Amino acid sequence: MKAIIVSAGQGQRLLPLTADRPKCLLTVRGDLSMLEVQLHTLAKCGVTDVSIMVGFRSDQVDQRLAERPIPGLTVRTCYNPFYAVSDNLATVWLARTEMTEDFILLNGDTLFEANLLKQVLQGPKAPITVTINEKADYDEDDMKVRIDSDRRLTEIGKTLDVSNVDAESIGMLVFRGEGVEILKEALDQAIRTSEGLKNWYLKVIGNIAEKHHVETACITGRWWGEVDCAEDLEFVRTGLKKLEQDHLPGR
Repeated sequence: MKAIIVSAGQGQRLLPLTADRPKCLLTVRGDLSMLEVQLHTLAKCGVTDVSIMVGFRSDQVDQRLAERPIPGLTVRTCYNPFYAVSDNLATVWLARTEMTEDFILLNGDTLFEANLLKQVLQGPKAPITVTINEKADYDEDDMKVRIDSDRRLTEIGKTLDVSNVDAESIGMLVFRGEGVEILKEALDQAIRTSEGLKNWYLKVIGNIAEKHHVETACITGRWWGEVDCAEDLEFVRTGLKKLEQDHLPGR
């Protein structure tokens, strides 16, 4: 299985920590960055090939990857020269040449335990699967989703009414078989619109769901975290430390 990580942005909500360092290189476990933790977790789940979509201070990402290769994992970076004037739809559109086989699409600020991804990959082999988490309450910042009685995705977006949603997307999707080509075609159509540079790629997933079966994989109860602000950063640092302690020999 291949993975594509969307990690081109600066992470301005984490300033001043990201003034001269991309968000993906902020440390979260000892001296390991978010990106390195993601890569180690992907390797534990059988991923062997990773493409990282970079932008802000991409030179730092390249240097870190060169200094700390992960055995058994082939990693390359792909540069988005428009990262400063576009949202992540453009970054994912530029990744089309990397979409040559079944793959995991992962946001660069989403961290998770290995068993979470293993559960998703062992689930139904649908062409497109969106990983979701259910909780009691949702806020305006959540990437909210609605699903039908068969657990298929019907809508996705931050602007959905918080009083009428079923779950949130965690920023992890899996594309298999025809799902790869469906995504590529939809990305190409979306980027050609007047608002293409300013859209999120998950809006494309919502458009796809209007015509195609988009499965959901619920991972409620598994550990994960999304890093948007300083509070999130502390949350994932604490969570990763606990995961490490829980897996010590004899525990």
